[in-house]
Amino acid sequence: MAPCIDTSRSTGKALLSQDDNSRFHYINLFPPGGRISRSPITITSSLFQDNRVDGDVWAKMLDEAKSDVEQEPVLSSYYHSSIASHGSLESALANILSVKLSTLALPSNTLFELFISVLEESPEIIESAKQDLLAAKERDPACVSYVHCFLSFKGFLACQAHRIAHKLWAQDRKILALLIQNRVSEAFAVDIHPGAKIGKGVLLDHATAVVIGETAVVGDNVSILHGVTLGGTGKQSGDRHPKIGDGVLIGAGTCVLGNITIGEGAKVGSGSVVLKDVPPHTTAVGNPARLIGGKENPKMLDKIPGLSMDQTSYLTEWSDYVI
Repeated sequence: MAPCIDTSRSTGKALLSQDDNSRFHYINLFPPGGRISRSPITITSSLFQDNRVDGDVWAKMLDEAKSDVEQEPVLSSYYHSSIASHGSLESALANILSVKLSTLALPSNTLFELFISVLEESPEIIESAKQDLLAAKERDPACVSYVHCFLSFKGFLACQAHRIAHKLWAQDRKILALLIQNRVSEAFAVDIHPGAKIGKGVLLDHATAVVIGETAVVGDNVSILHGVTLGGTGKQSGDRHPKIGDGVLIGAGTCVLGNITIGEGAKVGSGSVVLKDVPPHTTAVGNPARLIGGKENPKMLDKIPGLSMDQTSYLTEWSDYVI
């Protein structure tokens, strides 16, 4: 598999653009042919240490990539082009998004230059991406590593692409922002309007068929499962989409419609249709959604009339999920 990195890029992020000695070390660690030479690992360990310009999550990703390739040499070329050949999380993120969203008419090199330019001038996007990686690792039992999320979780990738599109939208570069939205929708089946505001530590679990409207606001540490719509009612204009507080959990297949507020720490059960405000730390289920308890008025879920077994088990299982 040919590497998807253009090592001639002028960003200064790719380690393969450095001296021949560094190039030799990295090729031996992640050789394009797929086989690993064990001997240079001790030599390259210092290279991994020196490359930790982002610290914390990025450093762990480098360690995870190294460990994965030692276990599965067939991944060496893929991990080399996606992780090891980059000097920062910004460069790696710009690359993976450009590869995933490119088309024949919209090549990855063009998208890379656009994405890296936005990321380098927007450190808050990278900080949010790190928090999203932490959220996936901590709150999704299916996430085995940061690298796993970074390379494979389309909810994470869609969210980061949205952050770039939102930055362009705020700069009145709306044509580019809408183009990114369109490509994300086609590639990941996630449709987030670039005007929507999304906090950090957000988990889009599975993410398929998530739709978030233009004036929606999603707080920090929010978890949204697949098939969720944060949309309008069709009867309003202007500010017409939901406002989701910090720490909210929204179950699969839920519709939250209109300029309403889901309070901090609230939970919305799967398959619900929410048309009115939900107070903080309160659970809402059903169509139309009804409140079944909260911090000041807890109720046993198995005693709620009309609550299906699926909803009961879902809410019980996820009762401690939101942070």
